[in-house]
Amino acid sequence: MGCGTSIAVENQTHPSETDGSIRQPSPALTIKAAILIQRWYRRYVAHLEMRRRYTWNIFQSIEYAGEQDQLQLSSFFSFMLDNFTHMNGNGPDLISHLLDSVVDPLTEEVRQLKYEQIVVPESYCGPRLSFPLSVTDTNALLSAFKEEQTLHGKYVLQLLYETKKFLKQMPNIIYLSTSYAKEITICGDLHGRLDDLLLIFYKNGLPSAENPYIFNGDFVDRGKKSTEIIIILFAFLLLYPDHMHLNRGNHEDHIMNLRYGFTREVMQKYKTHGREMLQLLQDVFSLLPLATVIDNKVLIVHGGISDKIDLDFLSTVERHKVKSALRLPKRSVDHLNVHANIRSSSRQSGRSRLDSPCSSGRTSRASRRRKKHITKQGSCSSSSSSSSSSSSVCSPRVSSRNTSRRPPPSPSLPSPTDVLQVPFLDSFVSLEPPEPPRDELERQQVVDILWSDPKNQSGCSPNSFRGGGCYFGPDVTQALLQKHGLCLLIRSHECKQEGYELCHNGQVITIFSASNYYEEGSNRGAYVKLGPELVPRFFQYQVSRSTRKLTLHQRVCVAEGSALRALKEKLYAHRSDLMAAFQQYDIDNTGRISTSEWAQVVESVLRLDLPWRTLRPRLARLGADGNVEYESCFEDISPGEPIPPVTPNLAETLYRYRTDLEIIFNIIDKDHSGQISIEEFRQTWKLFSSHLGVAVNDQTIDDMARSIDFNKDGSIDFNEFLEAFRVVHKLVIKEQQQG
Repeated sequence: MGCGTSIAVENQTHPSETDGSIRQPSPALTIKAAILIQRWYRRYVAHLEMRRRYTWNIFQSIEYAGEQDQLQLSSFFSFMLDNFTHMNGNGPDLISHLLDSVVDPLTEEVRQLKYEQIVVPESYCGPRLSFPLSVTDTNALLSAFKEEQTLHGKYVLQLLYETKKFLKQMPNIIYLSTSYAKEITICGDLHGRLDDLLLIFYKNGLPSAENPYIFNGDFVDRGKKSTEIIIILFAFLLLYPDHMHLNRGNHEDHIMNLRYGFTREVMQKYKTHGREMLQLLQDVFSLLPLATVIDNKVLIVHGGISDKIDLDFLSTVERHKVKSALRLPKRSVDHLNVHANIRSSSRQSGRSRLDSPCSSGRTSRASRRRKKHITKQGSCSSSSSSSSSSSSVCSPRVSSRNTSRRPPPSPSLPSPTDVLQVPFLDSFVSLEPPEPPRDELERQQVVDILWSDPKNQSGCSPNSFRGGGCYFGPDVTQALLQKHGLCLLIRSHECKQEGYELCHNGQVITIFSASNYYEEGSNRGAYVKLGPELVPRFFQYQVSRSTRKLTLHQRVCVAEGSALRALKEKLYAHRSDLMAAFQQYDIDNTGRISTSEWAQVVESVLRLDLPWRTLRPRLARLGADGNVEYESCFEDISPGEPIPPVTPNLAETLYRYRTDLEIIFNIIDKDHSGQISIEEFRQTWKLFSSHLGVAVNDQTIDDMARSIDFNKDGSIDFNEFLEAFRVVHKLVIKEQQQG
């Protein structure tokens, strides 16, 4: 150590000093010094852990807020498709071509022949596949992707076509046995991170008859190699159909892919055949099995369960009809009219139950035979918090405002929730509520399987944080396991810092396989192996390049900086709302409010459920009187350079909803060229203003269109337009300039 070195040098420098002149420290002093060092180190580690935890909370809260925004936008699209036949002379074709599946007039034989006739140029140096696939083909794919090569579109289309044919034959729930293999490996979310998949294969071996795998959904989105991942997984699925198994995740959904990058990735890598690939992928994703059961004891699903999940009912669901769990099913006219009439004329109690189309309960076919009524109380709904519009991915549920669980109705007396009070002449007539159509019940089972999360508290409640699915407690887990004779539930869907987590008394395992999910060094990835004894064995890893040489303190700083930048962008995007709320507390216009008031305002506007008091020193400055100078929240961030016709208020709206606007642009840009016509630009703004309730007059739209049509050819590069509406971090620019 440094101290020992300095003493040795001093002894050599002063040879005249005797050994007796060097005092040995007393044992008591040594112990005191050790205690002081220990206390300091413990405080240091605790401080790092606190920073690591709030960094994690920031990442997760912003991620789930984005999912809520996606659900709202999807609900808006559904509303447009289901209720509007004309929009300024144009039908809903503007968005229906990506949100609705296209009926393919080609027969299977013609389609197969069409793909075979696609010409591969001689200059193509990537792998050439032949069907049925062989081990040589899968090895060629792995080698090519390691070398950053791209598989030709012909082979991708053929692979997707063969995968679709195979998945059509598969049941909703796959039943496996460990008697045919020593162990089965279960992997969680990969999210387009090819390095994680390759590392798993390196550590654990390639899929084979002796080494079976289950990949538990969310193969795509967020990462840049989603296409390569699904090609590898589908290839091994066709090569080893009895030993390679894929469950559907909530990101195997074409509407989610619009927001989180997979659609853009496909169109960028395959400009010629990309659109046809996306149409095929809609079918392939909807045909993926929903669950896997090992030895009739271990249930594996992507998200989780609810108190309404019934595996017998789930096995009968027509899963291919649920192209997207985010698209609310169309209601029949009679069903909608009944609800509309009741809402318009019923009393307060009736209105509170019927305000939402999510107010119908759910029962399985077996329970409907046992009961003559339907409980109105559902177990899951969603409420949206980040936009003025509200939507729910859980259509047959009650509003999230009614989250308390009602006692079961008496078998002898009708429950007040079992009937609808309908006005008839001068009195009210009690009617049994209309039963939700079967397709809604089926869709809700799929939503719960794909979107739900476990919680420590008992019961089943709406997963309002994500905006879809349920929070299910240990009692719900115990009930499902007992009902079906199971002992363990394995799920994914949530990023965990160590790559896995146990909860519900060890009956629920969360496994997540994408390391560095939020930021380099933010989390490990993991997979779990099950043998005949069904005792889970966990294996952790972390793909690391730049972080390998960093200390713990440096890794925390990198992740924390990234999280705080994302959070400051959120603050800036809601600047007007925040300033208005701050000024309500700042009666004397001092520019300062108390810390508690500041934290209360920020949470009420952003609704991210973060420890704002702890984060305050990183976000806002204190004045001399100890109060928060609330305008300092926005000092480190500045806007880009918006185009002149955009007013400050409209610019802030664009900062806030930039991702939504980008999705609408991408939907209208049919060939994903990045260029749309001025008329399409106007239509985009009609959709955007309808979605957000933002009043933008035609003159403003025309002025914006003319100002960004740089070469005056009638086309607009909307990527450049969106680039103007992003925030700039002043501190980052300063650091880059100094570096």
